[in-house]
Amino acid sequence: MSYRIVHGGDSPSFPQSHSFLQQADDGGAGRVYLGRDAGRRYRQDRAAAAQAAFVAIELDLECLGVHIGDDDDGQARNVVGFARFRLGDADPTALVELVRKPYTSPEALQAARQAFESAGLVVAVCNDFPGRILNRLVRPYYNAALRRLDEGLASAEDMDTTLRLGLGYPEGPIALLRRTGLHHHYRVTQALYEMLGQEPYAPARRASVAWQRHLQERDDAAAQ
Repeated sequence: MSYRIVHGGDSPSFPQSHSFLQQADDGGAGRVYLGRDAGRRYRQDRAAAAQAAFVAIELDLECLGVHIGDDDDGQARNVVGFARFRLGDADPTALVELVRKPYTSPEALQAARQAFESAGLVVAVCNDFPGRILNRLVRPYYNAALRRLDEGLASAEDMDTTLRLGLGYPEGPIALLRRTGLHHHYRVTQALYEMLGQEPYAPARRASVAWQRHLQERDDAAAQ
């Protein structure tokens, strides 16, 4: 399925060159809105986008309904949301989560899937909830590991070793969060906690401290 790309600022999903970007065609039948302002660009183009074979809007943690509404007005049945999973400062993974509404056209969903898969990406489909699949599953697990570290259950190294050897994880959760940025974990968990109100998403203390230090460092750099 051919598609054109409409840019709306920096894209967390595609920060570097990728075959998905290279395969885009200005005359393509679909439209992919990339960047942190993707939703706003879609709303500006909504009338024209209604004629596209599919529309894919890049999301952060928000629901697709923020941009197209929760009720079927007949104008957004060809629209899906998407987010390429990325953990903090790490490179994006090959996983793309496609977000559908109850009224999403199956044909549009399939066309969007084909567009991403043709570029070597792996697609998972989910309904319209904050944070999608992976963030909803892994963030409470990371929070639990950080809280056990605060409680003094074991050292970070021993906890990571136990999980790697006991469960076969390639990298322990503490090392993973330190490598990819604890402050990023705070941003995601705080947003999910505010949207869902569920205690497992409340940021662990170490993540809150990392976020405060990140803000201080940013302010110090701006003041220089």
